[in-house]
Amino acid sequence: MKTENFTIRDYKPENYSDVMHLWQKTGLNTPGRGDDEHIIEKTILVGGKLLLLFNGKTNKIIGSSWLTSDGRRLYLHHFAIIHEFRGRGLSKLLLSKSLDYAKEIGQQIKLEVHQKNIVAKNLYKKAGFKYLGDYEVHIIRDINS
Repeated sequence: MKTENFTIRDYKPENYSDVMHLWQKTGLNTPGRGDDEHIIEKTILVGGKLLLLFNGKTNKIIGSSWLTSDGRRLYLHHFAIIHEFRGRGLSKLLLSKSLDYAKEIGQQIKLEVHQKNIVAKNLYKKAGFKYLGDYEVHIIRDINS
């Protein structure tokens, strides 16, 4: 795993447009999600963290791990690495930093993963995540409709 040319840093407001570009490129930023600059800042203020993976040679953002907190557990969102940098062990590096934060603040960590995303499911399983097979996920994205 060659990861020395990559760094992980906390999100700063000046990273917003690059983060949106990353999320659009990886399919994580769709209009219905409502993940804007205000929401990112709000989640950080209440105990969350947005970790960004940078290519050290270009200083471009190539990955993200967004952790939000409800006060007792963290939720892992928008975990992504752009396609051309996959398969290099970077997801393990980014997930490890995410788990370090959960340990630091002493909270459980939970995530959702698409059933057909076998690569991600294997990554999470190797990291110790357990499948909660008797749960369905439901959401109201636009509470005003």
